[in-house]
Amino acid sequence: MNREYHRWYSPLLGRDMELLLFGHAGARVLVFPPSMGRFYDWEDRGMIAALQPHLDNGWVQLYCVDSVDAESWYNQAIAPAERARRHSQYDQYLVDEVLPFSLSKNSNPYLITVGASFGAYHAVNFGLRHPEHADRLIGLSGLYDISRFANGSADDTVYFNNPMAFLANEHEPERLRLLRELEIILAIGRDDANSENNVEFANLLARQRIPHVLRLWDGWAHDWPYWQRMVQLYLGGDPDVAP
Repeated sequence: MNREYHRWYSPLLGRDMELLLFGHAGARVLVFPPSMGRFYDWEDRGMIAALQPHLDNGWVQLYCVDSVDAESWYNQAIAPAERARRHSQYDQYLVDEVLPFSLSKNSNPYLITVGASFGAYHAVNFGLRHPEHADRLIGLSGLYDISRFANGSADDTVYFNNPMAFLANEHEPERLRLLRELEIILAIGRDDANSENNVEFANLLARQRIPHVLRLWDGWAHDWPYWQRMVQLYLGGDPDVAP
């Protein structure tokens, strides 16, 4: 299996950023780590091993990015607007630096975003903000209302990074057309603390007539062994496995 380590200085973030690339061909997959996680978490926690057949057969190519969560949403030392601003810089880093890098390595136009726990927020928020770039969004055990990390702030930068907020008011026809072309898969345990939010979010998607599926797993299901099984089912690299 092809494995590559990459690091470069990001002008947008003002520091070095690292990522791991796995696979040689197939759909490009933007992989987000969990809360305040690192670019190597998926490898260390068995997610790459779980996707070995997908990678060996050239169905997918993974780009495991680093996070700046400790500098953004989890940074209680700065105001909510500053947390959101730092996250927006990260979002722009993904669009202007990571996506062009991925296309330089692999011209496949199909892009999947995926993450677990807080990584699910990143995967879904990124795809909804940039539906012109994404095709399939997969959120595992995620939370899609960022307001608890913003202390109730109604700042525009917070608002436009909160899927439960900005999606509810989306009415621009071209944006809605692009959003309705996305494949969105949400998976979470019934006993997960964020399960109710996933149901609410799925209902919001339905009201906006955005196709999606919500998979409720038995129990808590908020841990790496569950996410390994989920990603094997929902990543969609194997044409014989329906998400």
